[in-house]
Amino acid sequence: MTRPLRVDWRAGLSLAGTILAFFSLAFVIPILVALAYGGADLWVFVASMGITAGSGFALRRLDPQPEPGAREAFFVVAMSWLLAATFGALPYVLAGNGTIAYPVNALFESMSGITTTGATVMGDISFDTHSRAIMMWRQLTQWLGGMGIIVLAVAILSQMAVGGAQLMRAETPGPGISKLTPHIAETARVLWIAYIALTVAYMGLLYGVHLLGYAPNMDLYNAIAHGFTTLPTGGFSPEARSIEAFSPLVQWLVIPFMFFAGVNFVLWWHVIAGDPRTLLRDNEFRTYLGAVSVLTVVCAIVLFLSALETPETGQVGGNVERSLRYAAFQIASLTNSTGYANMDFDAWSGTTKGLLLFAMFIGGSTGSTGGGIKVLRWLVVIKSLRREVFTTIHPEAVRPVRMNGRVLDEDAIRGIYSFTLLYLVLFLVGVGLLSADAARVGFDVSLLDVLSTSISMLGNIGPGLGTVTGPMGGYLEFPTTSKLLMILYMWIGRLEIFPVLVLLTRAYWRS
Repeated sequence: MTRPLRVDWRAGLSLAGTILAFFSLAFVIPILVALAYGGADLWVFVASMGITAGSGFALRRLDPQPEPGAREAFFVVAMSWLLAATFGALPYVLAGNGTIAYPVNALFESMSGITTTGATVMGDISFDTHSRAIMMWRQLTQWLGGMGIIVLAVAILSQMAVGGAQLMRAETPGPGISKLTPHIAETARVLWIAYIALTVAYMGLLYGVHLLGYAPNMDLYNAIAHGFTTLPTGGFSPEARSIEAFSPLVQWLVIPFMFFAGVNFVLWWHVIAGDPRTLLRDNEFRTYLGAVSVLTVVCAIVLFLSALETPETGQVGGNVERSLRYAAFQIASLTNSTGYANMDFDAWSGTTKGLLLFAMFIGGSTGSTGGGIKVLRWLVVIKSLRREVFTTIHPEAVRPVRMNGRVLDEDAIRGIYSFTLLYLVLFLVGVGLLSADAARVGFDVSLLDVLSTSISMLGNIGPGLGTVTGPMGGYLEFPTTSKLLMILYMWIGRLEIFPVLVLLTRAYWRS
């Protein structure tokens, strides 16, 4: 006898429909951009808004008063991200321009945007092929996905306050966003206030540099567009050569904000509230700062000692400023999964590429918009390994693992080990599947391409390190089946694996 379902899927879809209807309001921004630039693709976004809102309200009717529990929270979060990516692809298909007009490519680009991955299958990144409204929508999807559409929904829709804590925990299942206020909806609002404040300040600085004459092409459009993708560690740019298209001053300005985006936004709220010492007291922040600093210095030294020279950037080896700028930029970009590039690092030596690949495995801080395994998990793994060595020497000793002065629960430590191991297993499975699929169709791709592609998709990083997937390339040439796998990996990586894998178990639905 088949057991009945233990998950209220109607309530889950109803709540996901509410979030989808709310998501449809985001189309207002590209509509305004279309109106400001002559009306190109205006109908595309009006139609997309109507279809998305209508679908959301239709799902809402399944259960007008949903009451999600812990099980439904996983379902709501996973479905909300999948629905947002699916309906976010509508403008690309309806506009019908370029390589992203094809449904699978459109879904890839949309999923890459909403998960802040930054990988692209857009063959021609230019305003000759795509309207400014389409390009701004591409940027906006990353900003919405950065702090999280669930956190935003909890912050605004009071009806979600009851199940809001469960939804936020399901969206950030690791050691993540802590509760700052007595009410979870207020906590969500606090996080979004910090996120918006940093975004607006960053946009203002970018445009200010333009007004002062130091960045002629960083006009208001570009300032807003890059503001939408830096703080969410997204990496999309309306410029084909990413941040390389801008002056060195702009590149130096982007570096600290990429670093800021990888810091727990709870800490930024404390800074905004007048307690900056909270940053330096936090173990994870100090480790994150140390890792980025050490990797930057080592990478800069290797670049300085090299004979690297490119037509776009000139001599790098022997030039202190360029070596430091390129090293600091790429380490900051790949450590927390932003994915911007200020030069084609495919031309770098094997040693520097190895440093970049290592940086891709670190990830940002918990509670940040960065992807990857996360610094806190690595810190707990290192601390627990040190404890094992100590207790091996001193069998009678009791030595708990502490973080910021607090003893960590042993269940939490086992959970971190489980996540890290599962992350590495999925990475290796991705390498195998991508290699097999490339061999199946005769697609010539290097091992470095495949390795970096797997970690880029799972870590929501964006560019790879090989000749095909490098920062000035993309994933357009991969087989359709590989793109579908990448879409799945981006979705799994953004939700930190467990919310998606839970849905695939029989026990979740029936036990």
